This record gives sequence, C-alpha cells and structure tokens, in this order.
Amino acid sequence: MDILQRLARFLDRPNFPWKNLIVGFSVGQYLFESFLSLRQYKVLQQKKPPKALEGEVSQEVFDKSQAYGRAKAKFGFLSSLYGQMQNIGFIYYDILPKLWGLTGLWLTRYAPAQYSGEIIHTLIFFFTFNIITTLLNSPISYYSTFVLEEKFGFNKQTVKLWLTDLLKGQALMVVFGAPLLSGFLAIVQKTGNSFFYYLWMFGVGVQVFAITIYPIAILPLFNKLSPLKEGPLKTGVEGLAKRLQFPLKELYVIDGSKRSAHSNAYFYGLPWKKHIVIYDTLIEKSETEEVVAVLSHELGHWSLSHTTKLFGIAQFHMFYLFALFSVFINNRSLYQSFGFHKEFPIIIGFILFSDALAPMDTIVKLLMNILSRKYEFQADEFAVKLGYSKELAKSLIKLQIQNLSTMDADWLYASYHFSHPILPERLGALGWYGDEKVADGKKMDGEKLIKAADREL
Repeated sequence: MDILQRLARFLDRPNFPWKNLIVGFSVGQYLFESFLSLRQYKVLQQKKPPKALEGEVSQEVFDKSQAYGRAKAKFGFLSSLYGQMQNIGFIYYDILPKLWGLTGLWLTRYAPAQYSGEIIHTLIFFFTFNIITTLLNSPISYYSTFVLEEKFGFNKQTVKLWLTDLLKGQALMVVFGAPLLSGFLAIVQKTGNSFFYYLWMFGVGVQVFAITIYPIAILPLFNKLSPLKEGPLKTGVEGLAKRLQFPLKELYVIDGSKRSAHSNAYFYGLPWKKHIVIYDTLIEKSETEEVVAVLSHELGHWSLSHTTKLFGIAQFHMFYLFALFSVFINNRSLYQSFGFHKEFPIIIGFILFSDALAPMDTIVKLLMNILSRKYEFQADEFAVKLGYSKELAKSLIKLQIQNLSTMDADWLYASYHFSHPILPERLGALGWYGDEKVADGKKMDGEKLIKAADREL
C-alpha cells in the first residue's frame, strides 16, 4: 500500500508530457503491429502450401485461402489506420474534456437537481461516447460483413439482422452497463485508497453473475439454443462426458448459420453444472466421430484445468490492474495533460490509465498467447490419449479447408497474434501423416464454405 502511494507521488509531476507519451505508446504499438502484418502478408503471397499440407489440400483450395488471407490483411491495414487516426484525433482535439463538458451542460439544463453528481454525469458521458464510437466504427463493421465476408461466401446476415444486433447491443449496454458502471464508481468513491481490493471482489462477482446470466438472458436475444436430438451424436457426446466425469447438464445446438457459416463448439456453466453447445454448421459438415473428437479436445481443457487456471490468471490480472489504477487515479498532471484542469472524473482517469498501460498490455497479450498455444497442444494430446487422433486430425483439416483459414504463418506474427498453433504444427503433434485427401477443389465447389470463429477448437 505504501509502495503504491509513493509510486503515485513519484509519477504525479507537474508539466510532465503525458499526452505525448501516450500518443507515442499508441503510435509505437500501431507501427509494431503493422510491421508484423507486413511479415504475415509476405507469407500470404506464397504459391505452394506447407509440406505438411501438400497431401491434404489441393492447389485450388490453397489459392483461395491465400486470397482470403490477403483480403483480410489489406482490410486490417486500412481498419487499423482508421482506428489509429481516430485515437490521435480524439487526443489532439481534446474530445474527452469537450464531451465531458457538453454532457455536464446537458445534465445542468435538462435533468432535475436530484440527478446531479459524478455517477449520473459519468453514465451520460459514457453512453454518449459509446454511441459516437459505435457510429464511427459502423462503416468498418458493415464493410467487413457485407463486402469482405460476402465476397468469399461466408456472410449470412441481412442488413436488417445486422442493424437489429447493433441496437440490441446498445440496449444491453444500457441495461447492464448502467448498474455495473454505477457500482464501479460508488466503490471507488466510498472505499478510499484501498478501493482496488473492493473493486476486485466486485469484478469477481460480476464474472460469476455473467457466467450464470449470459446463457439465460443474453444469448437467446441473438441465437436460438435447441436440445440436441436423440441419435448417435448425442449418445457419443454423453458417453464421452460420462467417461470423463464431466458434469454435463444439457446438450444444445445453436443456430450459428443464422449469421455466419462459421462453426465451433464450446461449454459453459458453473463447476457442478455444465452445458455443451455445438454449432449447427459443425454438425452439418462433419462426421459424428469428428464432432465427438472436437469435443474431446474441448473437454480436455476442462479435464486439464485449463479453464480454471485461465480464470485464476484473469483474476490476478484484474487485481494488479486495479492496484495500478490506484496509482493514477489522483494524478493531476495526467488529467491536466488531457485538458481536465478543474474536474478529475474517475472514468476519465481509468480511460487515460488504460492508454498509459498499452506497452504492458502488449507484453501480457504475447505471454497469454504463448500459454494458450501450449494449452491447445495439451488438449490435442488429451484427445489422442482418448483414441481420437485420426478423427481430430481429419476434423481440423476439414475446418481449415472449409474456413479458408491461414495455412501458414510468420513465426513472429503468430507468436504475437495467435492463441492457437497453426495447422501444420498441430498435425505434426498429432502424428498425422495422412491417408487420403479430406477435400479437393472440385468437391469444395459444391459446398458452402464455413468461416471459423476466432478461437475455434
């Protein structure tokens, strides 16, 4: 506690150029990630698949995959530049203090006296800021969905559904964001310098609440969950769960095809009551044993306590973030650098603190992806020990082909960005040498392609 207070005094230096420092961090991160993307773009220009995939992937499919990867990379260059320009524009044109002042003026003019105070002011500021950023980013989202994904046959959304999802997201932000943000601010206001202990406990409670409420109240707003029908797949999954003593409560199929052709499978729930969700697209495009193999990998994460370990790491990360925030919350030089000379709102302090922490976040992202890839190998090994080596390998290859996923990657780009090992690495670890082509260009011409989720399998 004393260390944090001394650090806070050390960092609160009059006329310290916080704005230039944070802009420097932002630009530095942008340039670093652009450098990595350029390295990856060179890989996406290769004409032949990796040796490990030569017997599994036709030249036509590989060319399509490379074209899709290059299209996403070009879009990524433009969208990241747009985001960077947004960020710098917000900083140099003092959008935060101007918006804080404007929302304060609205509150004074139009709200009854009993609705004054920092919490109400912050809520109005936050929701206004969120609407502005949503509108600014909507063209990027629209292009990604209706131009890029549409071109490669992945999009299944209509404009109406896209807009409906956007409005539902904003409504949920108000319904859940208002009480959560109010609680956050009240804790900081009422618990003094040791607020981060209480804020951390509040955060843990919110996560447990979210795990409970998400499948009941939020997920049904966007997707339909239906019980998996009786048949070989249900029998196979239930048998796997029983074999592993996995506390399976219910098996669901989700209508992922409603929005995209991506496929996935996952589980959720409290430690004593779990639910498994399988995308309809995964069932449609895979053999029964391949779906069970995918779930053996997922349940491997549970059996090996990966989910518990990651939850524990997340709690530690959240605690040290809040502890560090206590160092910056009263830093007048930081506020003043960004145009706040008379008022020092908690929410503004947290936003600026998050920007100042960007270099550390980059390191944390790198380390977490290294750990995640290690866990993926371990979950694959778990599936192999259960006897699903061949089925899992074939399923991974099918999804790679159907998704037009990246077949190869620059090592530095992959180390920083990828939470999963690339396919050749996974097949090598599985001991897969191939016994037939899973798909070829002619066969895929008549099939709809499936776009994988960011964190598939």
